[in-house]
Amino acid sequence: MYDGIKGFRDFYPAEMAAHREVIDTVEDTAARYGFREIATPALEETRMYVEKSGEEIVEDLYSFEDQGGRDVALTPELTPTVARMVVEKQQALSKPIKWYSTRPFWRYEEPQQGRFREFYQTNVDIFGSEEPEADAEILAFAADALTNLGLDADDFDFRVSHRDILGGLLEAFDADVDQRAAIRAVDKSAKIEEAEYYDLLTESGLSYDQAEQFDALLATDDLDELTDFAGTDRVADAVENLEAVLAAAEDFGVREYTTISLETARGLDYYTGVVFECFDSVGEVSRAVFGGGRYDDLIESFGGQPTPAVGVAPGVMNSTLPLLLQRAGVWPEEELSTDYYVLQVGDTRSVASRIARELRERGHVVETDVSDRSFGGQLDYADSINAETAIIVGERDLENDEITIKDMASGDQVQVPVADFPGDHDRPTYDDLA
Repeated sequence: MYDGIKGFRDFYPAEMAAHREVIDTVEDTAARYGFREIATPALEETRMYVEKSGEEIVEDLYSFEDQGGRDVALTPELTPTVARMVVEKQQALSKPIKWYSTRPFWRYEEPQQGRFREFYQTNVDIFGSEEPEADAEILAFAADALTNLGLDADDFDFRVSHRDILGGLLEAFDADVDQRAAIRAVDKSAKIEEAEYYDLLTESGLSYDQAEQFDALLATDDLDELTDFAGTDRVADAVENLEAVLAAAEDFGVREYTTISLETARGLDYYTGVVFECFDSVGEVSRAVFGGGRYDDLIESFGGQPTPAVGVAPGVMNSTLPLLLQRAGVWPEEELSTDYYVLQVGDTRSVASRIARELRERGHVVETDVSDRSFGGQLDYADSINAETAIIVGERDLENDEITIKDMASGDQVQVPVADFPGDHDRPTYDDLA
């Protein structure tokens, strides 16, 4: 026996059926907004992450030297990869560029509820538009994906902020502040004790009194107060941009899901404008379900032309989104689903195979015997895979040019001419033929 690796999970068919339904719903929502699917590699050069986040990031990566002597890492997120892809073909791509992708990622960190070392996300990004409508469309996609999964406004909340409001407020203090460290402290504030939070703010360069004042500013509901306090165009412009995004979200029908929350910071350094995180409104899922935001400088930092960008990445497996769906009671049933089982009795393979083939051509899920089971064994197997209808192809029935259609739930069955099945019916069942 071999044990699975810590932080990695197996998904058996019934579990995977539920996850597949979630993935399909999220991807279908993205496609309806005109996002186009891409595929990306599992490995990137380690330096791509080090140059963006510092040497300390290596501790959180699955990084190694490959057989060619290259330092590579399993991708911990998609944004740097898609930034690289945009730079490589920037002149040939029509703007705005709207991409989505569902795939696994890897982070070497301590596993916890809803957070594993291997996890799957659907990344949805817009490149080439700095307009508030682009941010609002990302919010609208995310809200539609969640409501299409069965959630409603009482289940989740988008907490929206702006990185330039945070940075502009920090600039307004008479102190030499490490903004990167202070914003990371804000990002951690909901997860740590107040004393530890203030310690992190003071370590970033604020005095204790300034840390208290900064924290109080973030709690205000009056954005004009922030503009007056900072007295700079940076904060004024950020407030105006945030209000414009929320106005567009109103027109897009998703303002009801959003709340201004300046304590929302997003810890990654490349965020530049509006940022948001999705939370469980009830609070049973204690951490952010997913997040996103604007990263206007990343493409240029990769050597490309200045290109505004905004995106979001809902986790669809080994993540907190399934926890939210389970808490709300809308997690899909973890069970197999089969439209037809074609049961063979005696030397009937050619007829059974023809029926199975024609049903599959109509788009149905069809199984037939490949293990030489007995009649009873085949019926038991059909029941175990939740077959809706059994098609019994037996030698005696074929002598009369008939087959038997059996409803697996009720046990009712009827004989029909073999030449007429499946015939003109798109999805023939017992009820259609009885």
